[in-house]
Amino acid sequence: MAMFRYGHSAVADWSEAAQSCIAQLGTGEANLGFLYVTDLLSDHLAEILARLRERTRVEHWVGSVGVGVCATGREYLDEPAMAAMVGEFEPDSFRVFSGIANEADVDSVPLKCGPAPANFAIVHADPYNRRVTELVGRLAERVESGFLVGGLTSSRRQNLQIADEVTEGGLSGVSFSDGVTVATRLTQGCSPVGPKHVVTACQSNVIVTLDGRPALDVFKEDIGEALARDLNRAGGHVFAGLPIPGSDTGDYLVRNLVGIDPTNKLLAIGEVLDPGASIMFCRRDGRTAREDMARMLESIRKGLFTQPRGGVYYSCLGRGASLFGPDSEELKMVREALGDFPLVGFFCNGEISHNRLYGYTGVLTLFV
Repeated sequence: MAMFRYGHSAVADWSEAAQSCIAQLGTGEANLGFLYVTDLLSDHLAEILARLRERTRVEHWVGSVGVGVCATGREYLDEPAMAAMVGEFEPDSFRVFSGIANEADVDSVPLKCGPAPANFAIVHADPYNRRVTELVGRLAERVESGFLVGGLTSSRRQNLQIADEVTEGGLSGVSFSDGVTVATRLTQGCSPVGPKHVVTACQSNVIVTLDGRPALDVFKEDIGEALARDLNRAGGHVFAGLPIPGSDTGDYLVRNLVGIDPTNKLLAIGEVLDPGASIMFCRRDGRTAREDMARMLESIRKGLFTQPRGGVYYSCLGRGASLFGPDSEELKMVREALGDFPLVGFFCNGEISHNRLYGYTGVLTLFV
């Protein structure tokens, strides 16, 4: 199968930006497209999709809106921009789906690729759907590998997605049969600042005690004296890490701290907990993020026997320039490690990998 083709543009006029992408995409066989636009162009998403479908003659498209989008070696953040990629797949090796807003929809949505069962899926999800975590897990159960990748739409306007048409409100994407070969990895953007603790008392998402001690006392010890003296500074810098049971890579989910009660020494995080759960505290750290990115890229490179035909990358809004620097350094690391191949993606409100919703991570998937 041929290499994918891609294009990207940052022009305020949507028509000019679309035309630039179309010119870069060129001509050739393709039957599936990926389209990501920044929210500053989202008002014209339907027109952009129609223009690309008409000019490329690619009928099937998936994608999303993001505060930022990315392409090979390039990031566009907080500016009008789009990135598009098209590829050729075997007939009946993929299926575009949409309209998943609740558990019943997950069970009923068609995912089969022709006669073959779905083995893997790329998913875009609405961050305002309160059941999104459960829907991701349930959808993963419907694909043979149990593996999804993707991200939550990020937008200051409508949270729009693309699944052959413009849609919103739930999960959408594309499933693939096992005839489509992919390689995928996840990289973390935070590093632990203390040991694992056991939640010994909690109410919903409010932690009362850790290891039998007041939660806030344990938190202050882990984050250090400087931050402990000014807890307002901890917001946006320190997070809760929830280790994944059975992970052989030390994987963990990052969740925001959403409240501190100094009087009663309580902590609230963005996740419902049960007594006995494990938790640690972690910090966003540029050096550690770059090191883990390099580790991830080396891991996926070692498993490749040929250059990727194309790829998609989903990175957290909290990464990008704030962790790697302003000159598209995160995407340049991908290109330097794996070569100059077609790649598109967007900056998400949360990242999907395997059967879970992550935060502050990067999820790279290659078509090989």
